[in-house]
Amino acid sequence: MNSVSKDCQELKSLYDNCFNQWYSEKFLRGVLDDSTCEPVFKQYQSCVQEALKKLKIEIPKIEEIPSEEKPKE
Repeated sequence: MNSVSKDCQELKSLYDNCFNQWYSEKFLRGVLDDSTCEPVFKQYQSCVQEALKKLKIEIPKIEEIPSEEKPKE
């Protein structure tokens, strides 16, 4: 799947590769610390947020959703 913006595609690929490596080499062996991918995730997240702003797509943060509209746990 492509990223929301072509500008973010390289970061998405980097994150996907990092995540897949972490998942197969660490998570499936019981190592739950996923901090190795955090730096590239933060960069990708920032890129996507900027792309959404440019496209005028608003996604509210969970804290901004009224409690009656939040999914039940």
